[in-house]
Amino acid sequence: MTDSTNTIKRAVVTGASSGIGQASVRALVGKGWQVVGLARREENLRDLAKELGEGFTYQVCDVTDEDSTRKAVDAVLSEGPVKALVNCAGAAFGKDAVATSNLDDWRGMYELNVLGTLRVIQKFLPALKESEGTVLVVSSTAGIEPYEGGGGYCASKAAERVMARILRLELVSEPVRVVDIAPGLVHTDEFSLKRFGGDSSKADAVYAGVPDPLTADDVAGCVSWALEQPDTVDVDQIVVRPRAEGSYTKLYRKG
Repeated sequence: MTDSTNTIKRAVVTGASSGIGQASVRALVGKGWQVVGLARREENLRDLAKELGEGFTYQVCDVTDEDSTRKAVDAVLSEGPVKALVNCAGAAFGKDAVATSNLDDWRGMYELNVLGTLRVIQKFLPALKESEGTVLVVSSTAGIEPYEGGGGYCASKAAERVMARILRLELVSEPVRVVDIAPGLVHTDEFSLKRFGGDSSKADAVYAGVPDPLTADDVAGCVSWALEQPDTVDVDQIVVRPRAEGSYTKLYRKG
């Protein structure tokens, strides 16, 4: 391995068009990384490129689609080596009981949160071995603490966390780090709104009265900190919550 390969700072961030993914792009560019964003919404990616300048480029990519992902990965790798892969693409759909939940909601969450993450990791992994790089997964405390109404989301995030842990075991002899960051309650513009099909009253109720829920920037700070550690230091897991959240079932709300 050459010194020039070891010192590259080029990262790929999925879900880069909004939320934690977009915040992670900004945080890494601010730390001197060259970042390539992957997401479906080109308009958002284009606006981010105008904002960040030379530190950011992008590829339009739907991680649930094999052909789209393959083309995006090939385009990224044709431009040079990659030091880090940050998997932020993900979503929750619905909050119904297991007995009455929509199968398409579950299928959508598995396709995006689990298989989408797997698809991207598999395609970038050979390049990350070459660069002594890092696979970072942004999962959720929902993968640790199941809750009523969260069957599909909790199951998908548990699968994503287990996938990261098993990958870490399988790569222990390889020069690749595997990091799992599991955020608790994060207030972003879109997550809960998407979960409840655009119902803003239900989305707002998730955060009502909670003093200082996490922001996307808070999680992005964890992402950049983990990646900035020496190559020989693997931050296996970070669980990060707002101070008001002791657990999913222990959340302080004012009033």
